[in-house]
Parts: sequence; C-alpha cells; structure tokens
Amino acid sequence: MKRPQLSPKQHAFLRISLAILITAFAMVALWLLQRSGMLHNLGYVGVFIVGFLANATIFLPAPSWALTIAAGVTLNPLLVALVAGAGESLGEITGYLAGSSGSIVLEDRENYQKSARLMKRWGVWFIMFLAFIPNPAFDIVGILAGALRMPVAKFLWGTFLGKFFRAILLAYGGYGVFNHFWGK
Repeated sequence: MKRPQLSPKQHAFLRISLAILITAFAMVALWLLQRSGMLHNLGYVGVFIVGFLANATIFLPAPSWALTIAAGVTLNPLLVALVAGAGESLGEITGYLAGSSGSIVLEDRENYQKSARLMKRWGVWFIMFLAFIPNPAFDIVGILAGALRMPVAKFLWGTFLGKFFRAILLAYGGYGVFNHFWGK
C-alpha cells in the first residue's frame, strides 16, 4: 500500500507542531524537575536532561550553564562538559526543525541575508562560534540552518563543539573557584 504524500503546508505544520510539542514538554519537565528537587541527585543524567530541556525551548532561554558550573564542582568536569554539550546540542534540534519546515520566515529580518551568507561560507565553524558564545538567541541559528537545508549532522556537530568547549570552561571554572575558596 502506497503512503500518501504530505503537501508542503502539511509537512510544515507537522514540523512546527513537533517543535512546539517538544518545547512545551521541555518547559513542563524543567519546571517539574526543579520543583521536585530531583536535579540535585541526578548527576550526569541530570546535566544531560537539563541541558536538553533548557535548549529545546524555542525563544524562551532557560539557563543550563548554572548547573554545568555546579556539577563541575562535584563531578568530573570533563565528563560534565561532554554530557552538557551533548544534551544542549540535541535540544537545539527544535529550532532546526522549525527552520526546515519553511513556515518560519526570517528573510524579512534585517540580518538574515548577511547571516545566511556567513553560514553558507563558514558552515560548522560559524555554528560552533555562535554556540560557544553566550547567546540566548541561538534558536535563530538553528532556524537559519534548517531553512538553508544544512545537513542535520553538520548542524549538530558544530553546535556540540561550541557548547562542549563553553561547558569545559564553565565546569572547570566551577571546580577551580570552589577549590580556591573552600579547598577539597
């Protein structure tokens, strides 16, 4: 039996609906985890979950960096950075999905053309740089990457590298500050 083909509007609606559903789930899950106090006991799994959920929220940034700093104090900072980078990168897929649906239009925005040229020219390096710097509007980068049909693996790789290197600084920063002031 032949599967029916979706129209472009149906395809866009499906992707936008998925991005909204993931965002809503992420916001509720973060709220529940915070209220229950479970985040403190989850260790590396907690760092991954918070990183994923905080970055899956489109246009509503939730700071996962604070947990990365705190986790670096009690856990292995390198492993914290790996787990935080992975969770945060996978969470950013919501912006990518929204952009690849084609229904979010950024072309009218002032910097769209310039950003599109930079992304086409520098690709993973452009994404890595923007993922590294503290950037609450990184969802726009995901939307742009999806709209430009950048391969999802390239987008995730660049995002992971940037977020991983930032997480290394945060986790080792937390570890170093704690040891400096309170010692082990």
